[in-house]
Amino acid sequence: MPAFRYSAITATGELVRGTTDAADEAAVILQLRRQGQVPARVEPAAPGFSIRDLLTMEFGRRRGLSRQEVTNITRELAIMLDAGQDMDRALRFLVETAPNPRVARVLDEIRQAVRDGSSLAAALTRHTGSFSRLYVGLVRAGEAGGTLAAILERLATLLERERALTATVQSAMIYPTLLMVAAIGSITLLLTEVLPQFVPLFEQNGVALPRPTQILIAVGAFVSQDGIYILLLLAALCVAARQALRMPAPRLLVDRWLLRLPVIGTLSRDIVAARFSRTLGTLVLNGVPLIGALAIVRDTVGNSAGVQAIDRATASAKGGAGLAGPLGESGVFPRRTIYLLRLGEETAQLGKMALRAAEIHEEKTRIGVQRLVSLLVPAITIVMGAAVAAIVSSLLLAMLSLNDLAN
Repeated sequence: MPAFRYSAITATGELVRGTTDAADEAAVILQLRRQGQVPARVEPAAPGFSIRDLLTMEFGRRRGLSRQEVTNITRELAIMLDAGQDMDRALRFLVETAPNPRVARVLDEIRQAVRDGSSLAAALTRHTGSFSRLYVGLVRAGEAGGTLAAILERLATLLERERALTATVQSAMIYPTLLMVAAIGSITLLLTEVLPQFVPLFEQNGVALPRPTQILIAVGAFVSQDGIYILLLLAALCVAARQALRMPAPRLLVDRWLLRLPVIGTLSRDIVAARFSRTLGTLVLNGVPLIGALAIVRDTVGNSAGVQAIDRATASAKGGAGLAGPLGESGVFPRRTIYLLRLGEETAQLGKMALRAAEIHEEKTRIGVQRLVSLLVPAITIVMGAAVAAIVSSLLLAMLSLNDLAN
């Protein structure tokens, strides 16, 4: 049976580590619980220098913690507090079991701030590169209401859902991106390396090349001579576009345009609705006032048009009006989201209905990404095949003209 390393908290509050043989991680967790211990971390034991050690090595300096690291810290801290540990002992455990020195340094600074009398939320605000306003706001609400362990558990779930949503989109686009790169590379190779090999043959026989062949040869020569300048120009345009998108007006214009696209627009609206609903529902259920929750939510949607709609809804909510009406008038959020939010307002279950809307739109996002990929892959394949067929056809035309001259 494979070996597993584990860390656990005993009934007396002591941290114990060890190695045991078991069928899988679930068996190790069950064994520790039967012994009256609270499992904190279970992972496969690898002798010597493992792949995990290579992945956790520090190459260069990073400003803050990654999303995965923050999620793991949140989950483990929730386990410690739920097991009855005080904040100092729980943070000390996290420092001692940190996967790398960078995480240990950040956690140790937070622990020192807490030991000096600062609240956990105030200590987290010193590391804005690692912990967002949403994170700090939920922790502050948990400390005020005495439910920090439960809120950290919900926060860890929220972070995992957000990471899963982002990973779904990114992972699905890997294959189409690689296929597009391969298509561009293949066409470039045919134009710059294969096609020019036939030019001397036609010149020696005095054959006038067909017009399509002449055009492709000219395109290949242009790419060979000035291709580097084209790449530099594209890179400069990308940098300029990135700088322009940092300005509010161009960013708002582009975000609105994306929401109007036939397929991508629907997918973008579902992503915005899922982020908005998940964050709003989590904040409201954990006791954060609606106005304060909206101020935090606006930073998580990732779309300027959505932010503008939330700002209008916030102004409406401050005046005593409903939230769903202004959001529906913006045209950014799907009708299902608006309906569930209105239902939540009418039944005093806004947080619950918002989380329900988030589940629906996360599933729609997953299905939408699959459909987008199913459309992109054949489209790229067809375009690549058409381009290669055009190049081969031009060569065949030239070869036929050479054959006619020989006859």
